[in-house]
Amino acid sequence: MTDVAAGTQWIYAFEEGSREMRDLLGGKGANVAEMTRILGADKVPAGFTITTEACVAYMQGGALPDGLDAELAAAVAALEAQTGKRLGDPEDPLLVSVRSGARESMPGMLDTVLNLGLNDGSVEGLARKTGNPRFAWDSYRRFVQMYGNVVKGVPGERIEHAIKEAKQARGVKDDTELDVAALQELVATFKALYSEATGEEFPLEPQAQLEGAIRAVFDSWTGDRAVSYRRINRIPDDWGTAVNVQQMVFGNKGDTSGSGVAFSRDEVTGAPEPSGDFLPNAQGEDVVSGVRNTRDISELAEWLPDVHQELMNVLRRLEGHYGDMQDVEFTVEERRLYMLQTRNAKRPAQAAVRFAVDAVAEGLMDPRAALLTIDAEGLDALLHPTFDPAADFAVLAKGVAASPGAAQGAIVFTADEAVAAQAEGREVVLVRPFTEAEDVAGFHAAKGILTSEGGKASHAALVARGMGRPAVTGASALEIDLSAREVRVGDTVLREGDHIAIDGSTGAITVEEVPVIEPEVSAEFLRVLEWADAARVLGVRANADSPEDAEKARGFGAQGIGLCRTEHMFLGDRQPLMADVILADDKEARQECLEKLRPLQQQDFEGLFEAMTGLPVTIRLLDPPLHEFLPHKADVEKQVERARIEVSDDLAQLERTFERVKALEETNPMLGTRGVRLGILYPEIYRMQADAIFAAVRAVRERSGVAPHLEVMIPLVDYERELELMRGLVLESATEAGLTQGEDFLVGTMIELPRACFQADAIAEFADFFSFGTNDLTQTALGFSRDDIEGKILGRYIETKILDRSPFETIDGPGVGQMLRMGAWLGRKTKGDLKLGVCGEHGGDPDSIDFFHHSGIDYVSCSPYRVPVARVAAAQAAVRSRE
Repeated sequence: MTDVAAGTQWIYAFEEGSREMRDLLGGKGANVAEMTRILGADKVPAGFTITTEACVAYMQGGALPDGLDAELAAAVAALEAQTGKRLGDPEDPLLVSVRSGARESMPGMLDTVLNLGLNDGSVEGLARKTGNPRFAWDSYRRFVQMYGNVVKGVPGERIEHAIKEAKQARGVKDDTELDVAALQELVATFKALYSEATGEEFPLEPQAQLEGAIRAVFDSWTGDRAVSYRRINRIPDDWGTAVNVQQMVFGNKGDTSGSGVAFSRDEVTGAPEPSGDFLPNAQGEDVVSGVRNTRDISELAEWLPDVHQELMNVLRRLEGHYGDMQDVEFTVEERRLYMLQTRNAKRPAQAAVRFAVDAVAEGLMDPRAALLTIDAEGLDALLHPTFDPAADFAVLAKGVAASPGAAQGAIVFTADEAVAAQAEGREVVLVRPFTEAEDVAGFHAAKGILTSEGGKASHAALVARGMGRPAVTGASALEIDLSAREVRVGDTVLREGDHIAIDGSTGAITVEEVPVIEPEVSAEFLRVLEWADAARVLGVRANADSPEDAEKARGFGAQGIGLCRTEHMFLGDRQPLMADVILADDKEARQECLEKLRPLQQQDFEGLFEAMTGLPVTIRLLDPPLHEFLPHKADVEKQVERARIEVSDDLAQLERTFERVKALEETNPMLGTRGVRLGILYPEIYRMQADAIFAAVRAVRERSGVAPHLEVMIPLVDYERELELMRGLVLESATEAGLTQGEDFLVGTMIELPRACFQADAIAEFADFFSFGTNDLTQTALGFSRDDIEGKILGRYIETKILDRSPFETIDGPGVGQMLRMGAWLGRKTKGDLKLGVCGEHGGDPDSIDFFHHSGIDYVSCSPYRVPVARVAAAQAAVRSRE
């Protein structure tokens, strides 16, 4: 036992808890306690919860904490008194489930043990008491199987192989067709597998079984699959999981019993009709494991109509109580309904949007509360191409439409292969008979998931929806042979690496390349965005470098362009022109080359202004090192050598190019000649850009009669004098064009270096606005090279808990974030009306947006497709702030 402060309470009976105790009791324990309060003890089997604090103490000390054993004995005694049964009783045994329960739902990632309390004596008592020997031995078989696998790691493949052999030997297809003798043989087989794997006899004492199961649940918190899931979903490692010990009720007692999972609304579309899966004569594990094809919840009305109606009533009551769409687990034991769990349902973006709008219309909540039920990050899934419904393609097979969206790629059969493919930049679809918790990393890496077994509540479906991955499950026409690495559908045989495509919205599967179409924003989504715009304080702009991107951004609701990267305009067929500028021998020659670029730049800017009529457009002058526009030194050197051998007429020019490339070479170009330094060393480059910008302003104003809202941004400023010089250059160009600063345009700077944050008050003297470039600010503040850390360092840093996520995805609040706040405060100390924006990748990240909302920022700027995400995230930040 681990020493812990005296007085700590480790266990709470369900009657003692409530949903407000989520941090201590975990989501499942808190919600079961809440259900006990609102539905009554006759609807929720009795039990108790071991707290998350006990798990944390266990992780820290490597042993169960002091005092837990005494509390556990007392809790078991109280449960026995409440139920009138005893664990291990040879006449009428109490059986319990032992389940995990973290603060945030982690479906399938943590361990569960069912039917605990059975042994060689109590199984006989259960058979006599129920008059159903098959039920008793089926329960015992399940317990030995699950305990061995979960607690001691007996390989699941060996267990499933034994079950398969038993069915083949008796000529049956389903587990439910195995007779008592077959189940008794399986119990003996599973015990032998246990002894072989552990060198120990299977434990028959219920107290030892219970302690082993509790340890296994605690240990599962640090298992690979749980750790991977937490990394992906940004769940802290130090939360721990609670353990819920609950009286078993049995869905495998015969034809009037069963188990299922239900949602208060359609979990895929969000439509107001309840949905889910169930299986007669089965336990819950059969439903969620995906190893048996389930029945739709609507069929429950035909099987047990009274139970179906009661379940529908419970779903409405729970949804009304929680103010959110609910996901419940239930068991029917001989026509009696029991509720085992409820939680806010994880759902794909379109279901979240539909629920929010319907919930407001039904008076369940107001728009502000409805906004908080939506995962802003998940909205990205609504904004990407899907299969063209008019496309003519052959459907190979159909399965359950388990998670919406389209995916196509090469077939892989394991999660490891999917991860490897992602690292190589290949798009793949993970294809398996059914998925297990260990496959979670493959879900993240694959473009889509396809299984031949399971339903909408299977592991594959739940995890795919939670991650926003398209998935088709229960495609029973597919014979997936993992050993042969083949998929057979009739006469068609598919092998690893073959192309496959799935539509998670219809369940269609094809081997053809299917045309895709851009998504149409639904009326419900538009309504949500209207609510968001009414609630948010932060403005949302887009990063756009072309008229096409600008039009797309405006269509998504961008309030202007927060960052136009002019260097992108010099790529493609213009790169040779820019190379000529750099290779010019003197200023006059360089100026001549720039004049060729000037009309092209003006055309670019005119297109942006016209696409963003009436909205601000922030144009950043050239930022990257000049060598990026030149050929690689090694390539030019080879060309020089070849020209010398061939005595080519191009030799002299190639040698000049080679010398110029060498002269421009820098040890660390990202901290070298770039940004404002380019303008100071080669002012003619920035002057050309300024002339083109102002000429475009005049041309658009003369054509349309509407003046563009121009903002000129000087990048990578460290010193106020740098900005003063370049501002002077820009103002000189504007004066010659007949334009006035303040009236026709603004001049500002990008704050992306630590010194600029510390000296923001001095820099603000020469700036009309600041835009924080958080990508480079993160690199320079943390000393991280983004390209290098992501591939070589980040994984280890997260594993060792130095970081909990990439600082390039979500702003490093205590470090980089505080620099940003200092820069904002100092800048506004000098100029109270200084406009402040953020234009790094963080501008589209919901968690970062929440930080910016509290940092005095006026707007964020992100990629066009992230604009709706940013609009909703900004609104959520405002709503939470007001609350």
